[in-house]
Amino acid sequence: MNSITGIIITLNEEQNISDCIRNMKQVCNEIIVVDSCSTDHTLTIAEELGAVTVVQPYLGDGFQKNVGIPRAGNEWILSLDADERLTDEMVKVINELDLDNSEYDAYAFPRRNYIGSRWIKHGGWYPDVCIRLFDRRKTKFKEVKQHSYVETANYKRLKADIIHYSFRNIGELFAKPGRNFSTRGAKIMYEKGKKANACSPVIHGTTAFLRHYILRYGFLDGIDGITVSLSSGINSYLKYAKLLEYQRDPKVLANEDFKKIW
Repeated sequence: MNSITGIIITLNEEQNISDCIRNMKQVCNEIIVVDSCSTDHTLTIAEELGAVTVVQPYLGDGFQKNVGIPRAGNEWILSLDADERLTDEMVKVINELDLDNSEYDAYAFPRRNYIGSRWIKHGGWYPDVCIRLFDRRKTKFKEVKQHSYVETANYKRLKADIIHYSFRNIGELFAKPGRNFSTRGAKIMYEKGKKANACSPVIHGTTAFLRHYILRYGFLDGIDGITVSLSSGINSYLKYAKLLEYQRDPKVLANEDFKKIW
């Protein structure tokens, strides 16, 4: 087995953390859980399974994913979310890598995204390639608050998948607890000085729907394709509607906590 440190960022993930840690132990000899002040049993479960735990109030996506890196005892890092799993094929591929002599800074994984037990294969949901295994001496996650990624052009895409249990059902797709992406996105855009006008929500919402449903072949997934495309359109619409609200309503702006992005 290669010497790999697995890092998981969590917030109230008691339903997922045990399976995630056990899954990562197939390729990792060290697990670090960076927790955003969970109020459930996430930390207790992680510690019982031998993980090193670090409590860090949420800093934003890239910043949070980098917190555990200096604490790692290995040079190679495998970063997964608590609702992600390595397939058996991916476990085999990773264990066959010669990381000590690798010519690459990192390895990228195709990711299967699920709603319930349904693998969504189109609409931009697959292959959804993301770099998750990397040499910390050469790279790390880009330090941004949203949609971070490992910064390197020197990577190899592995021929196996990871699984992302994105949502337990359609209801979560539209209102997953703790995942208010439109508000988070609106706050980040406002802080960057982005502007919206009265047409922005409709234009961006419609464009997002058409991009996922037509250009990314969401229609091939039947009713699920319509659903996930609508969710993308609604999220985009709300993000720009909220940005516009911050610009035109001083009371809403005054009551919003911009220090709390998550």
